[in-house]
Amino acid sequence: MADSTWKDGILLKITNVLVYFLFLGSNIYTVAAPSSVYYNGRETYVTPAPWAFLIWSLIHVLLLGTVIYQFFPGGKATVVDAISWRFPLLAILNAVYINVWASQHYIVAFIFSLLVSSAVTHIYYIVKKHHSPQSYADELFIHLPFSLYHGWTTVLVVLTAFEAFGVNAIHHHAGVWTKVFVFLAFFFLEGTAATYAFSTPEGDLPASIAIAWSLWAIFVHQKSSAFVHWSALAFAILALVWVLKGAFGLFHRGRGGRVALGDEERAPLVG
Repeated sequence: MADSTWKDGILLKITNVLVYFLFLGSNIYTVAAPSSVYYNGRETYVTPAPWAFLIWSLIHVLLLGTVIYQFFPGGKATVVDAISWRFPLLAILNAVYINVWASQHYIVAFIFSLLVSSAVTHIYYIVKKHHSPQSYADELFIHLPFSLYHGWTTVLVVLTAFEAFGVNAIHHHAGVWTKVFVFLAFFFLEGTAATYAFSTPEGDLPASIAIAWSLWAIFVHQKSSAFVHWSALAFAILALVWVLKGAFGLFHRGRGGRVALGDEERAPLVG
């Protein structure tokens, strides 16, 4: 009986493992290549410090847990039965995006960043709205990686948009319109972090962290324009407030807040 359980959906399970390593390998290339694109890519006025991209490593480790967890009944119900072939599609789109971005074809990369964001959003919606966590494994290997992934791809869309259509910060000073669009980008990111924080009673802490992490990295890296530098700091602080709000919600839930609320109106919202 155990054999028949782990073999259910075996084609998709094997596909998930294969595309995971394709996905991971594409990101390893960008780090291990002789000229790392994190240091030698196009410099814009929203380019973060290279350590911002370390968030990929955390996502990779968690998704490795995801492709292992799919072989267990709890993981199969969400990864195989619910997410289904959307994960292989996401992995392939992400691999294309990373390689196009690494080769500095930024307009094409921007298009693929939107496709990646769309694929992640679909999975995120399925996981958050229809598969509330039933165990710590669900939290760690399904909800956590896709929350981080969703927040991070929002940042990537903004970064790639400026690489595709913005000015080169090395050769051009930040003009009025550049400052306007940078400010709007920061406002959008901070607002998205706030949306995550208030999306449920306990908030979505990982997604908010991904955005706050990126804004702090932009603040640290952007020193050529005082306006950009201090605007990034202001919005990074606001994003940190939303992270703390999410942390409070998570702490409250960890102390039994989700179960102890006993609020019939809230019950459907939190699963």
